[in-house]
Amino acid sequence: MLKTIAAAVTLSTFVIAAVVSHPVKAADKTSAPTTMPIPADYREWIYLTSGMDMTYAQAGAVGLTADKKSVFDNVFVNPEAYKVFKQTGTWPDKTTFILENRIGEPNVSINKGGRTQSHDISGLEIHAKMNNEWVFYVRGKDGQEHLVPKPASCYTCHEEHAASDTTFVQFYPTLLPIAQAKNTLSAAYLKETASPDGSGAGTTPVAPPTK
Repeated sequence: MLKTIAAAVTLSTFVIAAVVSHPVKAADKTSAPTTMPIPADYREWIYLTSGMDMTYAQAGAVGLTADKKSVFDNVFVNPEAYKVFKQTGTWPDKTTFILENRIGEPNVSINKGGRTQSHDISGLEIHAKMNNEWVFYVRGKDGQEHLVPKPASCYTCHEEHAASDTTFVQFYPTLLPIAQAKNTLSAAYLKETASPDGSGAGTTPVAPPTK
């Protein structure tokens, strides 16, 4: 999530732009702490998915860095929250997602095609549920993760497009079938993925949940 994007609007730039352009208003204040540390053991959490060069801008845009390098997004969630989601299709309070960015590197070792992930982390972001309220944190110049104030594009984007509980479960291949089975897919997501003729055939195929 936290990465420098030049030509496309990605989830990261939704968040970064929000920090810069949206002062906190009284109605938007939250009880969440203003800073939140990245858990040292997040790499031992449940891995959900990886995306590459993702962007939520217009079709054809690609989420590259300013110097045109590819970017991987790796998503992890705390095990306690994952266990509850599997049972209910919703996220409990104290759910914490970590989104980790790594640069896509070509021609590493014997690889002659495609990209592998860099050893160095290029960015980190937090999406957490506190007191049943979702909040975002991004890293500042001081090296700490700072609360993204509301209103901000990251919040409205998740509310308007996320598949379940304002989270992008549609990008988590093992969780989307669970949300479908538990009937926790959002109305907004179902509307977006419905076929033009109203038949309800989604544009994102959903496999039957695993037993």
